[in-house]
Amino acid sequence: MLSKFVSQTDFNSYEEFVKSFKICVPDNFNFAYDVVDEIASTTPEKIAIVWCNDKGEEAVFTFGQLKYYSDKTANFFKNAGIKKGDPVMLILKRRYEFWFCILALHKLGAVCIPATHLLTSKDIIYRNNAADIKMIVTVNEEEVIKHVENAQEESPTLKSKVLVGGSRDGWYNFNSELEKADENFVRPTGE
Repeated sequence: MLSKFVSQTDFNSYEEFVKSFKICVPDNFNFAYDVVDEIASTTPEKIAIVWCNDKGEEAVFTFGQLKYYSDKTANFFKNAGIKKGDPVMLILKRRYEFWFCILALHKLGAVCIPATHLLTSKDIIYRNNAADIKMIVTVNEEEVIKHVENAQEESPTLKSKVLVGGSRDGWYNFNSELEKADENFVRPTGE
């Protein structure tokens, strides 16, 4: 795969590397399709993510699973109204769902805005209005939820709120939506 994106992979010296190394990025390059899904098509059982947290929870995902979950997430986001160019804020701390979401947003051509869980309502309002945020996907933590909900009234472009790991009135339940979403996502063309 590397040879698809670089002009040369073996060098005899540093000088040759400096002189000859060139990155070849196609105009329509998309990390989710051209790297992750490509690896999934050739070696679906290859491990892509090993995740754990302070509570002792662990999860391992292969490239095949990453493609599967990012396709389902892309379909969920699309069904929720997210399209090419739409900004989506992710406040997911170190959750593995971050990878499903960011790859799904790449597949849609949407703009991912990763954000810290330390943002206050004022910070979220500023970011929502500066970037015309359409959706916020966040962890199920009361403090974060409170700030997102407090920011909503002053965030006219914010249409959807998504909660990972729980349910709440006025929010999409990420886990439930992922279960319902189609597992086949077709790469969009054009707008």
